[in-house]
Amino acid sequence: MASDRAPVGRRSTRQRLAVLDALAEVDDFRSAQELHEYLRGKGDAVGLTTVYRTLAALAEADEVDVILREDGESIYRRCSGSHHHHLVCRECGRTVEVAGPTVETWAAAVGREHGFTDIRHTVELIGLCRDCSTPATS
Repeated sequence: MASDRAPVGRRSTRQRLAVLDALAEVDDFRSAQELHEYLRGKGDAVGLTTVYRTLAALAEADEVDVILREDGESIYRRCSGSHHHHLVCRECGRTVEVAGPTVETWAAAVGREHGFTDIRHTVELIGLCRDCSTPATS
């Protein structure tokens, strides 16, 4: 259904729908440039500026998850609708969604301790997945 694919406050253009479709087709986090290259490889004529604007609108609407790579670049992924955190392999980019009830409890307690309400947070755990941790055998 196209209506739930359109970014909040934006028209459903062919280009924006192509970005949403690309996000649905890839399993890992991708930068705007990587998504643009992916779209071009599929033959979709979508400008890089449109990709950036669409990703910004989707992130603002909480329709995509955004994390920062170790080099500071934002990367995006279409994830499940429930609140979660990520384990990200810094070598291959493999990502696993994880629940973090202990983190949720801790964040709420820290907020209360300092008189804050409506606490929001993001937690990304960066490491090496099993495949990247295993030494290659020749």
